[in-house]
Amino acid sequence: MKSDIEIAREAKLLPIAEVAAKLGIDNNLLEPYGKFIAKIPYTEINEDKVKKSKLILVTAITPTKAGIGKTTVSVGLALGMAKIGKNAVLALREPSLGPCFGMKGGAAGGGYAQVVPMDKINLHFTGDFHAVTSADNMIAALLDNYIYQHRKEGFGMKEILWKRVLDVNDRSLRKIVTGLGPYSNGVPQEAGFDITPASEIMAILCLSKDLEDLRRRIDNILLGYTLEGKPFTVKDMGVGGSIVALLKDAINPNLVQTTENTPAFIHGGPFANIAHGCNSIIATKTAMTYGDYVITEAGFAADLGAEKFFDIKCRKSGLQPALTIIVATLQGLKMHGGIPVEKIKEPSEEGVRRGMSNLDKHIENIRGFGQTVLVCFNRFAQDTDAEINLVKEHCKTLGVPFALNNAYNEGGSGAVDLANLVVETIDKTPSAPLKLTYADNQSIQEKIEAVAKKIYGAASVSFSSDALKKINEAVASGYAGFPVCIAKTQYSFSQDPTKYGVPTGFNFDIKDIVINAGAEMIVAIAGDIIRMPGLPLVPQAMKIDVVNGEIEGLS
Repeated sequence: MKSDIEIAREAKLLPIAEVAAKLGIDNNLLEPYGKFIAKIPYTEINEDKVKKSKLILVTAITPTKAGIGKTTVSVGLALGMAKIGKNAVLALREPSLGPCFGMKGGAAGGGYAQVVPMDKINLHFTGDFHAVTSADNMIAALLDNYIYQHRKEGFGMKEILWKRVLDVNDRSLRKIVTGLGPYSNGVPQEAGFDITPASEIMAILCLSKDLEDLRRRIDNILLGYTLEGKPFTVKDMGVGGSIVALLKDAINPNLVQTTENTPAFIHGGPFANIAHGCNSIIATKTAMTYGDYVITEAGFAADLGAEKFFDIKCRKSGLQPALTIIVATLQGLKMHGGIPVEKIKEPSEEGVRRGMSNLDKHIENIRGFGQTVLVCFNRFAQDTDAEINLVKEHCKTLGVPFALNNAYNEGGSGAVDLANLVVETIDKTPSAPLKLTYADNQSIQEKIEAVAKKIYGAASVSFSSDALKKINEAVASGYAGFPVCIAKTQYSFSQDPTKYGVPTGFNFDIKDIVINAGAEMIVAIAGDIIRMPGLPLVPQAMKIDVVNGEIEGLS
């Protein structure tokens, strides 16, 4: 089969004005970025239309390191919906350069179910990631300058919380020292970098409803504490307007298309293991303004992406999905069934049987939110019918609709059955109103414990002294009502990435707390998870090249 980038390059793209016209978007509203990409003003959101649109969330079982294929399923479903005559629109996240050049490769779907132009989407796109990076680092530079310029007046910071960011995987930047050298170089201090998708600016961009809300949130960013122990914010520096100026264009969602010309909005890109993992509220609501059905996804497995989608994004926006799809693969099930990772491509019915406990736990969790669940099986070439039937029959015993996705190989035609089942399920048994994991008025510890015990299956939760100190600071500063965003490994329900299946009886250890006062959430760091990834022994960057003027190696 042809590579993803070869398929994407051969796709016959429509001018972006024609894609917009399909949705009834006037050409005068478009801000084109070349022939096939455009930004749409967020002011076009129509809340009455949003309420009538049917939102579909795509999530997954706990993934292998190769992933599960949620984006391929999301795109494939949109293609299948178009095949059966439905007005379906995608709302997805923007890929990060970190995994694109690191371990995972691109994130624009795969095979004949992609969003295009995939090379531009995977790389610089419309500059949204660069705007977020610049805004974050501008705040860091302005803060350093403020300390430097005012220290003769006795101003100083007892603790600086703000980090710089970069959209690359670079372990050497996790902890650094800045301001070395002569007096004019600034104040020497410890600092560090997170990856851009983990930036609070990224979370703010994805959770803001408009420019005014964006400004309010940026002003509220907690940068640290003064020598007197007082919170110090962006508003205290008086620079919120300049940061909004850097994000003025980035707040508008990006319109592209699929390999079969289905409209897709791609906007924002937080990771779900270290951030909240959902595309922007603005993009989702823009898609719902124009689409009768809107397909979106939440990063990694349901215990991460879907939980944060419900408990953070839906809590903040009032969104109510009509259906949640859990994506599963035989390779993932076998891994959770105790089959060695190097052998999960080989047939093993017993491994599949044992591994379905992981699927069951995710189904149980999603039903706990009041959601109607559908299992979508992402088929690979080596999968056997006997193994697939095991999963199908298992879902039948649970009363869960089951469908195959063959869109990777067949495009929209391979997702028609899935599309029909989705429409039928929403018509007959749409999801109930959302039941969130915890209430706003619960304590921060109680919220973390609720997620760890109800969603992950932890027996107990412990907090380091640093974590407890920062929780107390959050409460004293008035942030106790925020939802929690737990940063943990994506490869297990627990904080241990080697514990596959459904681990039980474990302690969940919170090592640190990050207060995102602007994004209005408390980030809890669990186990050894880090917010600046490193590169593997053989990074994807070694496969990427430009040949005869064309980019090769993106996948």
